[in-house]
Amino acid sequence: MKPKITLGTALAVLLASLASLSMDVAARESRGVEQAPTVQAQHPPGAVVASAHALATDAGMQILQQGGNAFDAAVAVSSTLGVVEPISSGLGGGGLFLLHDAGSGKDIFLDAREYAPESATPDKFLDNAGNLDPDKARNGPWSAGIPGLPAMLVELADKHGRLPLKQSLAPAIRIAEEGFPVYARMASGYARRAEVMRRYPGTREVYERDGKPIAEGDIFRQPELAHTLRLLGEHGFDGFYKGETANKLIAGVKQAGGRWTPEELAAYRVKQREPIRFDYHGWQVTTAPPVSSGGIALAEMLQILEPYDLQDMDQAHRVHLIVESMRRAFRDRTFFLGDPDFTDIPQDVLTSRDYAQGLRATIHPDKATPSDLLSGKQTPLEDEETTHFSIIDGEGNRVSATQTVNLLYGSGLIPKGTGVLLNDEMDDFALKPGTPNAFGVMGYAANAPKPGKRMLSSMTPTFMESADKVAVLGTPGGSRIITMVLLGVLGYDAGLSAQDVAALPRFHHQWMPDVVEAEADAISPEAVRTLTEMGHQIVGAGGGTLGSSHPWGNLQTVEWDKRSNTLSAGSDPRNPVGKGEVWSTPAGANP
Repeated sequence: MKPKITLGTALAVLLASLASLSMDVAARESRGVEQAPTVQAQHPPGAVVASAHALATDAGMQILQQGGNAFDAAVAVSSTLGVVEPISSGLGGGGLFLLHDAGSGKDIFLDAREYAPESATPDKFLDNAGNLDPDKARNGPWSAGIPGLPAMLVELADKHGRLPLKQSLAPAIRIAEEGFPVYARMASGYARRAEVMRRYPGTREVYERDGKPIAEGDIFRQPELAHTLRLLGEHGFDGFYKGETANKLIAGVKQAGGRWTPEELAAYRVKQREPIRFDYHGWQVTTAPPVSSGGIALAEMLQILEPYDLQDMDQAHRVHLIVESMRRAFRDRTFFLGDPDFTDIPQDVLTSRDYAQGLRATIHPDKATPSDLLSGKQTPLEDEETTHFSIIDGEGNRVSATQTVNLLYGSGLIPKGTGVLLNDEMDDFALKPGTPNAFGVMGYAANAPKPGKRMLSSMTPTFMESADKVAVLGTPGGSRIITMVLLGVLGYDAGLSAQDVAALPRFHHQWMPDVVEAEADAISPEAVRTLTEMGHQIVGAGGGTLGSSHPWGNLQTVEWDKRSNTLSAGSDPRNPVGKGEVWSTPAGANP
């Protein structure tokens, strides 16, 4: 059973431990005393995988035990999640993957975000009165960007793995053919989206039998998706973006009223980008660059917070400072961030310590800063229906990967004969400037759609490395991804275990709307009262003014302690089907 931990206790201990550690280090430095050297392992003693579904974790372990490395395992985990978590990700979506190659010591960021087809110009999403048509933006063919995840799987196998792609895809193909039991979230999600998904014959054939929708406990089989995966394994890139699968995708989109072309499918490419790196309390943090907004925001928040002395602060003042760092980072997200191939982003400035110092100077220690005093407008979001997995192998290779189809079951459209549920990522663009998207928020020119442009994302796959430890973490959760990763970094920094980091209660502020969201009981009633007096408006948490807030996120994390040479996994207890597993490498086996 996955343990729970409450913020009123754990985060207080977390930050107090952090402060105590900082004081101890400072005291040693002032006395000129160096810490005793420790013996550190050069390689992990096995491998560890954490993902949002036990079958995907098992698939990754199978490939590692067959001699694959972390990158082969990532193909297995990613493709299996697409089979067993269609509510969140799949071949019809995209993802952002952060890799560490132990042999070269290099960190590699791979961008497989979807991009806008040429036909998806802003006018296509307006009704006759010139207003945004939410149905076109979120449902069906016009809402879907050109998928990137299949190209990512090929890239991982061809350039980073050691096994053939078809071998690493084998677990996903088997599960798609043989089926798996439908779980509660999958069934309830379909019930919520059934009105849209029933529009499309290809979707009905997959999700309904004899006119009856999938129900919890049913065995869910996807033979057409298995065939699509097999073509990908046999023919690589051309097995999805050209030939049989591509023709079916194009025909299905056209039949539903949209337009894709063979040329734009064949032109898709994974982009390699330089990760963002910065130091925090002795950790090197490596994280996602644009087209993700997460890495820049994470760097801003942590560098704003780093100098604060937290040991004497009550919970209200700790939360206040963290919230104020969130507020400022999300304001910058709105104005400056988009696809770096189309938008000039002042990344060096936004991630600099000098800039963080300037932002810190605007924070009042006892009063909330009203968001409307930080000039600007609201920021775009993506949905919570995303997924994440984390891997470390016996050589020290590691993967932090977040992938998505955006909203619940994406666009709802499966082109007949493919089994591929298409994304609805076009809603992540600012389709009409100043008009709210699915989540009541707005975007502007930096994130406006153009043919070939990739929509802004909150996905924040992240590594942390100190002299003694390595941690890999990430989560779904829309814009809350960024703040959940922030709290996870603070948790590891304070010495919490991987499982306790995954379980930490959460709070969030995104600049607009000007409220602090929190899980129920994440902030004590006393702290809520103090924060309210400071000028914060709290949603949920210990008697907050607007009622309770349901749990969010699905953080998956793994850790390697180099001092004890042990591996551990943390799988979010909010998700009953997730799983973290450690494999201790047998003597003589592949590391």
